[in-house]
Amino acid sequence: MYKILKKRILNPTVTQMSIEAPLVARKAEPGQFIILRVDEEGERIPLTIAGYDREAGSVDIIFQIVGATTEKLNHKEEGESITDFVGPLGKPTETDGVKKVCIVGGGVGCAIALPVARKFRELGCEVHSIIGFRSKDLVILEEEFRSASDRLTVMTDDGSYGRQGVVTVPLAEAIDAGEKYDEVITIGPLIMMKFVVATTKPHGIKTTVSMNPIMIDGTGMCGGCRLTVGGETKFACVDGPDFDGFEVDFDEAMQRGTMYRDFERHAYEETCNLFQKEVR
Repeated sequence: MYKILKKRILNPTVTQMSIEAPLVARKAEPGQFIILRVDEEGERIPLTIAGYDREAGSVDIIFQIVGATTEKLNHKEEGESITDFVGPLGKPTETDGVKKVCIVGGGVGCAIALPVARKFRELGCEVHSIIGFRSKDLVILEEEFRSASDRLTVMTDDGSYGRQGVVTVPLAEAIDAGEKYDEVITIGPLIMMKFVVATTKPHGIKTTVSMNPIMIDGTGMCGGCRLTVGGETKFACVDGPDFDGFEVDFDEAMQRGTMYRDFERHAYEETCNLFQKEVR
């Protein structure tokens, strides 16, 4: 069992937890993920490692409440435990040779982007961060990004906070103004990453995307997380989750990502109804 040491509500649909998992914390690196089960009857879900404290033996996760399992997880409180917490899985984000990087995060994807930005900052890189959200009430981790970045731009779709617009706008402005990035790393919704790649590709700027497709076992055996990258089949759990953005077939990934949407929604509604009955 893995104890929940801290719980923090970041916005109405996003929660941060610190989990006591010393063996995972000892080996964790930015870009990797874990797979957890809330209870013995629960499904396995992947969540990216949002931070870690090797001395305290804790690992941070940040999740959006979108399905049955995240709803169950969000009902857990500090001091309670979850059944399984396996990792670290996947390959860490590569940092060698990068002197100037632009990190582009969208929505809850910022939870994945933050430890990457921190790692580059620790290595002495110049870090420019662009984070985007639909509106002010959904903004998360702004101060954490500010401390990890030499330059931070916050965007909202509706203009209720920061600058109005999408993340590709300030990215294109920076490139046009002559910023020479060794690499752009983007993490967020598939459609956002697709357009970040469309922005950087004409300039030949190396662009890495973090993919989070449907995943079950996390070892490459189930095939659920397969992607087409450079015309070849890759598995996000063992070959990634980071990939060359120029090579990813985003249209296929988006199509596969919607395959179980109706089932997931039904499971989520059943779980919500169950908790409401318990409260009554």
